Parts: sequence; C-alpha cells; structure tokens
Amino acid sequence: MKCLAFADLFIPKEMMQAGLKKLEDQGVEVTVREWTHNNIEALQEDNLAVEQGGSEVISLPDSLLEDIDTFDMIITQFAPINKKVLKAAANLKLIGVLRGGTENINHDIANDLNIDVYNTPGRNARSVAEFAVGLILAEIRNITRAHTALKDGNWRKDFPNSATIPELGGRTVGIIGYGNIGQLVGRFLTAFDMNVIFYDPYFKGETNSQQIDHLDTLLEKADVVTLHGRLTEDTKHMIRYEHFQKMKETAIFVNSARSGLVNEQDLVRALQEKEIMGAAIDTFDEEPLPSNSPFLQLDNVTITTHLAGSTNDAFKNTPNLLVTRLLKESALFKA
Repeated sequence: MKCLAFADLFIPKEMMQAGLKKLEDQGVEVTVREWTHNNIEALQEDNLAVEQGGSEVISLPDSLLEDIDTFDMIITQFAPINKKVLKAAANLKLIGVLRGGTENINHDIANDLNIDVYNTPGRNARSVAEFAVGLILAEIRNITRAHTALKDGNWRKDFPNSATIPELGGRTVGIIGYGNIGQLVGRFLTAFDMNVIFYDPYFKGETNSQQIDHLDTLLEKADVVTLHGRLTEDTKHMIRYEHFQKMKETAIFVNSARSGLVNEQDLVRALQEKEIMGAAIDTFDEEPLPSNSPFLQLDNVTITTHLAGSTNDAFKNTPNLLVTRLLKESALFKA
C-alpha cells in the first residue's frame, strides 16, 4: 500500500515523516512531497481562500501530482484535494486530513468515487482554547493597549473600559459551540471561578456547565461571549448587529474561530457605537488586514494575526493523531 503526504510550512517534510512512522511500521510505503510557499503569509492566504471558497479555488502544481494514480492514500493538511487531484488519483481509497475540518476536500467527488475521508477533530483544541483565554484577559485587562502605549513612550492608565474593568471570578462566560475547543475553554475558565454557560444545539453528553437553549438568552446573560462553532451554510453570519444589541454594554465578544461566523461590518458597527464594551478577534474576512481596515482605528478591540491554532505542539502531534485513528477505524487496516 502506498501513501502520498503533502507537507507545508506548518507541518514540514521532516515532521510529516516522523508523524507517519506508524504507517511505515504497518508496511505502508510513504512518500512526502512539499506544497511550497514563499512564506507563512502566502500559505495562510491560500488556506483562507480554500476555507471561504472551497477546494476548487486553488490548484496544486503538477509536480505534486506525478504518478498520483499509484497511491492508495493521500494525507494533507492545507493542500486542496479537488477535482483535478481526485480524477488523477485513480487508485485512491482514503484521504486523511490533518485538521479539524475538511473544507479543502471536494466531498461530492470523493463520495462518488467511494473514497473515505478521515480528519483529526480536536487536533488543535488546546492551542485554540488557551489562546481564547489569553484574548479574554488581554481585552478585559487592557494588556495589549498598555503594551502598545508603553512602546510609544506613553504610561497609559485610561482605557475605554476604565470605569468597569472586572475580575473574571463570579462573572459569566457564554460559549457558543461546545465541541472540543468550547469544552476546554469552559474548563479553563471554571478555574477562574467563572459561571460557564453554553449554546450548542448539537451537543449531547454530560457536562457541569449550563446548556442554554436559545442563543439570545446566552447573549443577554454573558459578561464574556466567546465563539467556537464550525462555519457551515447554516452558521454563516450567525452573529449580527441585532445580537450585539442583546449583549450587555459591559460585555466583550471574542472570536478565535472563523470570521464568517460573524457579520464583520456589524461587529465593527457595534464597537463603534459602544453596543458592547470591547472585542478580541483573531480571524478576519480579509487576511492580512488591509491598511484601511476599521479594526485598526478602534480602541476597544484586541486584534491578532490568526494565531490561535498555531502551536508547534498542535502541528507536530497531528500526523500521529491521524494515523492512530486510521489504524483503529479504516477498513484498509482491518484485514
């Protein structure tokens, strides 16, 4: 059995080879090819295009597809597996995706060809959850604003929320999306003595947190709203201006998930009009942020450069997570 893996700048060739060693131990012949970019920003630009437009918007170079018809498996992180790839991969039986979602796979064609698709849900859950807590603290406690002012030579003590700076203990965090990441955020913030409530109509299971049946109710109750849902046709722009109006004027909004979950113009308007106290945002409709972005003019927002899921630990562990799942679940390894 033969496996073709596409490495990139986040999971480079050496890391990919090490992570797939268990496949080789099973007798699989592993070939790793690199989807090259000049820098991380260029890779993220391609990835964002795929996340927003699907697998067909980016085409892989022909050099990556040489003799692809001889491979039984393809493993990818960000490289799109689209119609061009799938039509060429005549012997393909399985696709492994080194990420929580599978936006870079053309599922319609994969299904037609009876190709199994496996991903790695929760692979960077801890990375994103830790970052989300950092965003909450940075925005509420003015950490980045004070840092920026000091770098500019100003000993700043006056901030947009100066009259209402809270401690987290005793406050309520509302988590939208209670999957792997949302549950970890809840656990972390419980240690801050926060009251944890969440909205997720798909959640089934046991939890010590309070499940809220209606999104509006969560928004009205929460002092911190943090977003951890998956972007689908149903969830696109699930948060709009009228939702910010339902939040407390002293509340903050945090998004370390997908920008498309929020109507970005409505968020900017809500911050400009002080419908909420502030926000902390890691993902944007256009990345990198253009120089005329209104986010750059706002003083009541903490903004970061799409960093939440990007830890070395998360990338390094993902190939091993995928292989473990494949060996346990895939019919290719049941014989």
